[in-house]
Amino acid sequence: MVSVGIVGGSGYMGGEALRVLLRHPRAEVAWVTSRSPGPIERVHPNLYGTGLSFVRLEDVKPPDFVLLALPTGPSMDVVARFLEAGARVVDLGSAFRLRDRDIWERVYGQAHTAWPLAREAVYGVPELHEEGIRATRLVANPGCFSSAAILGLAPLLQAGLVDAHRIVVDGLSGTAGAGAEFSRAIHHPEIGGNVVLYNVVGHRHTYEMEQELTDVAKRGVHVHFTPCYVPIVRGIVAICRCFPSELPSRAQLLDMFGQFYRGQPFVKVYDQPQDEADSWHYKTYPWVSSVAGTNYCYVGMDIDEERGSIVVMSVLDSVGKGGAQVGIENLNIMAGFARTDGLLDRGLHP
Repeated sequence: MVSVGIVGGSGYMGGEALRVLLRHPRAEVAWVTSRSPGPIERVHPNLYGTGLSFVRLEDVKPPDFVLLALPTGPSMDVVARFLEAGARVVDLGSAFRLRDRDIWERVYGQAHTAWPLAREAVYGVPELHEEGIRATRLVANPGCFSSAAILGLAPLLQAGLVDAHRIVVDGLSGTAGAGAEFSRAIHHPEIGGNVVLYNVVGHRHTYEMEQELTDVAKRGVHVHFTPCYVPIVRGIVAICRCFPSELPSRAQLLDMFGQFYRGQPFVKVYDQPQDEADSWHYKTYPWVSSVAGTNYCYVGMDIDEERGSIVVMSVLDSVGKGGAQVGIENLNIMAGFARTDGLLDRGLHP
């Protein structure tokens, strides 16, 4: 057994991490912090009856592992305290995701006060960096849009199949991805019956996609990314369109993706057959609702023969595989546990 502390447990990421850890077979919750101590169910009614309460950060002792669910600035301030005490840390936020300091400071609009730790941190996509995650003391959890796009595009770029400078990603996010703080744009009367585009130029997750996919491709990658919020709660859909020099068949693509993700427990290549007799095709494309509440990512694909492009659709839960649950997958790797410990729940249907 290992002890786990959650710093910043009152938000959606902290609450999701706590929900999963409470049924984890090899981890026990040491404490959960908040600026406002009191019963957990005050902000997480789904956890009523656990008997847990929020405590103040200054009152806790270092556990074996810490999950940081804090805004960027506070993460930089807190992380060294736990690392110096011997704890290993998974930062669920964005403080340590980028390796280029100039880009990070420009994108986040502030000075990075713990840059040596950013250089040390391992980017937490287990499908790409399992060995590095196993050895490190600090994991930088990926962004939700980033995870979806990286998992959808990595096989194509590793194979050198597509133009690395012409990759178009349209990202649709549920509102939980914006966090628990009130924002008018995602207030229900505003987003209900609406689609809210935002940061369509220079979105932060674009730089994560390009950083990681450049490493996979071993050449420069440009991602043209457009994000928007849609009126669902959990979920990310990344629709990735790219252009090969020679167009493969869908069967060839499914085989390529299947080989790339062989042995990976949480990426499922969605190989449902197409029925050309159907006048309305949708059954071959993964649904975001099917992965809500889980650590799974489903990746589907199709070929646009007339326009010479490949379309990859990647779906995951923005606070699951796109957030707190992949953080626990990373913790499992660091602790030497099975990656699947505590994470095998499937989505609900309907």
